[in-house]
Amino acid sequence: MHAPLSPQAPAEALRATLAELVDGLPPRQAAQATARLIANYRGATPTDAPVLRDRSDVVAYAAYRMPATFEADRAALGALADAVPQWTPSGHTDIGGGTGAAVWAAADIWPDPADGAAPRPVTVLDWAEPALALGRELAARAPSAALRDARWRRARIDAALDVPPTGLVTVSYVLGELTPADRAAVVDAAAGAAEVVAVVEPGTPDGYRRIIEARDRLVAAGFHVAAPCPHSAACPIEEGTDWCHFAARVSRSSLHRQVKGASLAWEDEKFSYVAATRFRPGPATARVVRRPQTRKGQVLLDLCRDTEELSRETVTKRQGPLYRAARDTAWGDPWPPREVPAP
Repeated sequence: MHAPLSPQAPAEALRATLAELVDGLPPRQAAQATARLIANYRGATPTDAPVLRDRSDVVAYAAYRMPATFEADRAALGALADAVPQWTPSGHTDIGGGTGAAVWAAADIWPDPADGAAPRPVTVLDWAEPALALGRELAARAPSAALRDARWRRARIDAALDVPPTGLVTVSYVLGELTPADRAAVVDAAAGAAEVVAVVEPGTPDGYRRIIEARDRLVAAGFHVAAPCPHSAACPIEEGTDWCHFAARVSRSSLHRQVKGASLAWEDEKFSYVAATRFRPGPATARVVRRPQTRKGQVLLDLCRDTEELSRETVTKRQGPLYRAARDTAWGDPWPPREVPAP
């Protein structure tokens, strides 16, 4: 068994571990498995057929998709943490977690206690045993005790799913693999078990629709939206005209470049998400929902506001600190930054 990696952030540890995994991956086999996984990721998979079928599938997935899923999850959970800065999860269950990207992301956002207290209990539920096995193998080398002690449990992700009470439940890149009835049941199971639920899906129109469905169910169950929305009312985007999504920067591995025929060392992972809490959060006053446009002496920000509407704000150089903050503001960030008062 490999020894745990030397102390470092989970993000760096995961990249180092996956790099070792890629080194032993036969290029042709990896490319074939990855092509099939991409087709499933972008399409529809019947709920009785796990996407990850064997070791080669799982290794290809971990090398190709896990970094992107990790970055999307980390961005979503980071926005959640900003909205509830005094809260830390007492435990974490990841539904359909596969190789564990979401639990690695949570370990990056909420590190192990520094006072020597026991780490939070972490459970990953998935129906693909090869994915659980590799997830367990990766976690054994993690710098986080919560990850090293995590339980990897085989379970069908469907209407019969039982989720014990916990602090945080994540459902990451899973709903698209389920039937509509199972999607609803899984979100309800998460809501029934957790203080906080975070759901992440691909940043496509279909992924956004699944997020809206999950959001509606969470609000109906008494939850409050903490992120990305600055309110828990209906989404102001008119159905069919647009979709809410964000982007996370991902370093491309050699496998990424091989499969995509790409030369850039990075790509942007587009994702949609909702994070909701049973208690009242402190959501942003507004959220930047498109890439800011920087022009001479001004920055244009497309915002979703706590007034339940979409609007564009022009921040000019004459606004001093607010303008400087706008120049540093990215797609998906809250606005205005908490340390810069609104005019």
